[in-house]
Amino acid sequence: MQFIEALKLRSKLLFLFILITLGLITTAIMGNVHIEMMKKNIDRIYFGSLVPVTELNGIIQTYNNSIFNMLNQSKRLEISPSQTAQELYFALKNINKKWKSYENHFKRDDEKSYVAYANLEIKSINNYFKKIYQVSKNDHSLTKLNMNTLEKKIAFINAVLQKLITYEVDVARYEHKKFLQNYTQGKIQLGTILVAIMLAILSISLYVFRSIQKDQTQLEHTTKKLKLANKKLENVSYTDALTGLHNRRYFNYVYERELKRAKRSISYITFMMLDIDFFKQYNDTYGHVEGDYALKSVAKVLQDTLKRPSDYVFRLGGEEFGVLVTDTDESNSAKLARDICDAIRGRELKHEKSTVNEFVTISIGVVCCMADDALNDEILISRADEMLYEAKKTGRDRYIITSNVSATTPKSTKGKESLSA
Repeated sequence: MQFIEALKLRSKLLFLFILITLGLITTAIMGNVHIEMMKKNIDRIYFGSLVPVTELNGIIQTYNNSIFNMLNQSKRLEISPSQTAQELYFALKNINKKWKSYENHFKRDDEKSYVAYANLEIKSINNYFKKIYQVSKNDHSLTKLNMNTLEKKIAFINAVLQKLITYEVDVARYEHKKFLQNYTQGKIQLGTILVAIMLAILSISLYVFRSIQKDQTQLEHTTKKLKLANKKLENVSYTDALTGLHNRRYFNYVYERELKRAKRSISYITFMMLDIDFFKQYNDTYGHVEGDYALKSVAKVLQDTLKRPSDYVFRLGGEEFGVLVTDTDESNSAKLARDICDAIRGRELKHEKSTVNEFVTISIGVVCCMADDALNDEILISRADEMLYEAKKTGRDRYIITSNVSATTPKSTKGKESLSA
C-alpha cells in the first residue's frame, strides 16, 4: 500500500515539475523573441540613422574645412601647388569612400531617387575639384581661382547633403517612436504571460501540496532520511576553500584507493610533497592577502601542469601541497617536478626576503616506485617528506627524487637530485 501511495506522490510531483518546466521554457522563448525584436529595432535606429548621418556630416566637413580652407590658403600662396594637389587628392578620396559607404546602407524607396540625384551632384562638384587638382599637379598656382564660384558650389552641395541628413534624422525619430511602442507592448505581453504562468503554478501547487499532506507519515520518513543525507553531505567536504584543490581529507581517501589500485596492477605510483620556500617570511613581508594570492598561484600552476584524470593535486595544509600520480615512471616524474619548479618561478611573484631567488620558488620531495604487496602504505609519504627536507637542506628551489622505498634508509643513501633550470 505504501508503495502505491509513493507512486501517486511521485506522479504528482512529476506533473508539477513538467508544468514548471513548460512554463519556464515558454517564458524563455517569449523573452528571447522580444529581446531579438528590441535588438533589431536598436540596430535600425543606430545603424540605420546614426552612422549615415555621421558619414554625411563627414563629407560636409571635408568640403567645408579640408577643401575650402586648403584652396583658400593655396590662392593666397600660403601652401605650394604640389601640397595643394596632394591634400585635394586625399580629400576627394575620403569623400568618395564615405559616400560609397553611405550608399551601401539600406535605402527606402522614397529616398532612392534623391540619393541618386545627390550622387550626380557630388560627381559634378568632384569633377570641378579634379580640374583644380590637375592645375595644382602641373605646379600652377591658384591665384586666379574664383572664390565666389567655389563658395557657391560648396554651399550648394552642403544644401543637398543637409537635406539627406534631415531625412535620416526624421527617420530616426520615427523609428525611435515605433521602438518605444513595440517595447511597451512587448513588456505588457510578457508580463501577462508571466502572471498567467505564476497563477497556474500556484493553483496546481496548492492542489499537489494538499495531496501531499495525506501522505504525512511517508513524507516525514523521507524528510528524516533527507536530513541525514544532507548532514552526511555537509560532513564530507573534499575541497580546500582558498585554492579550490582537494584537501587533506580527500587525500587520505584517494591515497589509500590509488595505492591499492597500483598494487593490484603492479604499476608505478609517484607521490610529491611540495613546500613554498620561505613562505613565513613572504607573509611577514607582504601580508596574508598576498600570501593567499601566492598559494592560489601555486595551486593554479599545479592544476595547469597536472591535467590527466589520474593526476591528483592536494593542499595538505598551510603552504604544503601534495601530488599523487600513477602510471608514470621515475624519468617522467622527475620531468613533472622540474616543470612545476620552472612554472612557479616563471610566475615571477616578487619575494625580496628569499635567499635563493628574487621570486617565489618551491621545493619538492618526490618518491616514485613500482607498487606491490610489499609496499608499506605510509612509506611514500614519509620518504617524500625526507626528500623534501633534503631539497630544502641542499638549497631549495629544486626537487629531489628517489625510488628507494625501504623502511630504513642508510644515511649515505640520497635520492637522485635534479636542480630546476
